Amino acid sequence: MLVTKIEAVTKTKFKVFLEEQFAFVLYKGELSRYKILEGGVVSQELVEEIKKEVLEKRAKLRAMHLLNQMERTEEQLRTKLRQNLYPEDVVEAAMQYVASFGYIGDSKYARRYIDMKQGMKSKREIAAQLRVKGIEEAEIRDAIEESYEIYDEKKTIQRLLEKKRFCAETATEEEKKKMYAYLMRKGFRYGDISEVIQVSFWNT
Repeated sequence: MLVTKIEAVTKTKFKVFLEEQFAFVLYKGELSRYKILEGGVVSQELVEEIKKEVLEKRAKLRAMHLLNQMERTEEQLRTKLRQNLYPEDVVEAAMQYVASFGYIGDSKYARRYIDMKQGMKSKREIAAQLRVKGIEEAEIRDAIEESYEIYDEKKTIQRLLEKKRFCAETATEEEKKKMYAYLMRKGFRYGDISEVIQVSFWNT
């Protein structure tokens, strides 16, 4: 394959293009070691060796570093590796590596996220946020069902009312409307909101 272009990313890192297509990123010393020059030719065997011996090792270390920084979903981690310009097959090799140690798993991530947020957000809001993070619908549904099995969303509504210092007895109709609208935007059901506010009124 013809090395059609070598493009600097930094002073020490370079994009390598083979047959006009971006192939991978190598450091200056690696270009020298593998004798990769613009206008030169590399074999498929050499490309596979570079991926195996250089890129996969680097991608695995990068994946571990990213997970040490913060917990991530599979899609978030895959996206970060792609942004670091690793080829797709190298990304998948790194994903399999971290998965083999149990470092990623969307089901576990979803359950931990729900445990953290269920006292502050509605099921709908949590589900929407998990979708944005790239978690499959079935995994979200299963995690929510399991995590909320013994949890009452009305507790969260009550907690939010207290946080907002909302008093049902002294609130005006306009204030009540605004509170209903706020809670419904957060994904809580009208019936649950109404029940909690009424109970709050009679308990004041």
